[in-house]
Amino acid sequence: MSLVATIVVVAFGLVLIAFTGVVFAKPAIAERFLRRFASSARTHYIEQVFRLLVGTALVVLSPAMWQPKMFWLVGWAIVVSSAALVCVPWQWHHRFGERVGPIFFRHLRLYAAGSFAFGSLLLYGVFAGGGAA
Repeated sequence: MSLVATIVVVAFGLVLIAFTGVVFAKPAIAERFLRRFASSARTHYIEQVFRLLVGTALVVLSPAMWQPKMFWLVGWAIVVSSAALVCVPWQWHHRFGERVGPIFFRHLRLYAAGSFAFGSLLLYGVFAGGGAA
């Protein structure tokens, strides 16, 4: 189980870092990708399944990571928020995205920098903590 969790967390960290590259190289592609989130019931639930997978992997792997309490807490925050989003109608998530979208996309590079930082922190947490199996 720890190997699977390691693979999921490392893959997610790499995806966050790669996403940052896409935002700076081809922002229109990144924006088009993000606008699809919660655009239908299917995309909403697929997003939540991936979030639950990443959050669960963080919770499972956190004892072997650098700063285990921090990653345990982040993992549980992802799991709880994803479970809550599964329980609300997808249209609510979609409407929220439409409301905050203009602000979010205006500052997309700033959010991408945060994505890069979080992806890097995840990778550091795995490899500095000895979590890589």
